[in-house]
Amino acid sequence: MVARQDRTTDPELLEALLQARRGTAFFARKLNELSDDELDGPSLLPGWSRRHVTAHVGYNARAIARLIEWAATGVETPMYASTEIRDHEINFGATLPANALRHLFDHSAVHLNVEWRDLPADSWHHKVKTAQGRIVPAGETVWMRTREVWTHAVDLDNGATFADIPAAVLERLVRDITGAWQARGTDTGLLVRVTGQQPELEFGSGPDAQLVVSGPLAGVARWATGRGTDAVTATRNGAALDVVPAAPKWI
Repeated sequence: MVARQDRTTDPELLEALLQARRGTAFFARKLNELSDDELDGPSLLPGWSRRHVTAHVGYNARAIARLIEWAATGVETPMYASTEIRDHEINFGATLPANALRHLFDHSAVHLNVEWRDLPADSWHHKVKTAQGRIVPAGETVWMRTREVWTHAVDLDNGATFADIPAAVLERLVRDITGAWQARGTDTGLLVRVTGQQPELEFGSGPDAQLVVSGPLAGVARWATGRGTDAVTATRNGAALDVVPAAPKWI
């Protein structure tokens, strides 16, 4: 049997879909390395076990699939009925038997992949609404999922690090986060500098910034997502700080 191909032929979208699928496979690998008992252990997210992370990633695939159905049919289908229902869903999913939790991840990932594959090429531009209320083209769902699977693979605390995430994904992640800070006005006086590559990347208030946080791309992404400061350094008004301040809130 010949596998069906994506209906889109847009090369940028196909590359984005590849990154999302690679991230899904990476998350699956880190999940499958965990024993059933290890699923009960803590994740890197405060208050969440590895079960919560797995349930969240599974239900996130279903939620994004609803947006693709919306784009395909024109019938409004929200990601979640409410924030409360989303939270309840995750908490419930975390109580599932281990095999059911694993099936949730596997089946939801396949479902989303099929929805993406079968979406007509001209429907990728149809507008849908994210859980945060942003109106975006359906093509944005690919990045939404990419961000989820790669970062939450790290959150499983099973040996994955931000250094395992492709540089293109990390750079877009940092751009998105710093862009959100700028939109909210929470980055006043802050400059984020990515070192170790040419040209160096800078985000934020520019050379007059009081607070400068610097580090390699993986370290900056880890800090910006609120997952640790070990790989970055900071200065305030040119003086080195012993403790790197926490990043502004992301989402």
